[in-house]
Amino acid sequence: MALRLVVFYGSVRSERQGIRAARFILNKCRERGHEVALIDPVEYQLPLLDKMYKEYEPGRAPEALQRMARIIIPADGYVVVSGEYNHTVPPALANLLDHFLEEYFWKPSAIVCYSAGAFGGVRASIALRAMLAEMGMSSIPSVLPIPTVQHAFDDEGRPTDEVYHKRAARFLDELEWYAYALREARKSPCVRGECAGEQLVSSAGAK
Repeated sequence: MALRLVVFYGSVRSERQGIRAARFILNKCRERGHEVALIDPVEYQLPLLDKMYKEYEPGRAPEALQRMARIIIPADGYVVVSGEYNHTVPPALANLLDHFLEEYFWKPSAIVCYSAGAFGGVRASIALRAMLAEMGMSSIPSVLPIPTVQHAFDDEGRPTDEVYHKRAARFLDELEWYAYALREARKSPCVRGECAGEQLVSSAGAK
């Protein structure tokens, strides 16, 4: 059965190159039969975080947040495509992700990282792992790093080196395993807060 996946992309720069990597992974997910959507901060134009989606009365959140919620809430997993700015994640990506919290709980994430140089953004992936875990969508063990992203894909996300097809296949195999397993596990009454004891709640999202 197909999964519902969301690809988050995190740069708003006018000459951004990482959007090619986002299109590549979007295409690969679709080839595997999944329902997948891209959330791009250029399209949604969110302000700097003031109120999270959950802090609005039902139906009163800004339209951009409502549109995102309709994609994020039913998703089975997330792919986060991140560049590396100052050895960490781009500010636009952090702002994009921070507008939601409980909506991510009990679902896996996977990190695609990239850079213009040789290291493929792996230092950003280290910071991103901790962030995603705190948000309740811990990342899978594998990471898909993409060095010299400006040369790795064309504008439509087609790779210039066939090796990326094999790397993406292994990466997505792993994400699918976790996504299917956690989708089944979310049926547990404990996840819904209906079993004995306290429901686990992240400490993130403090004002």
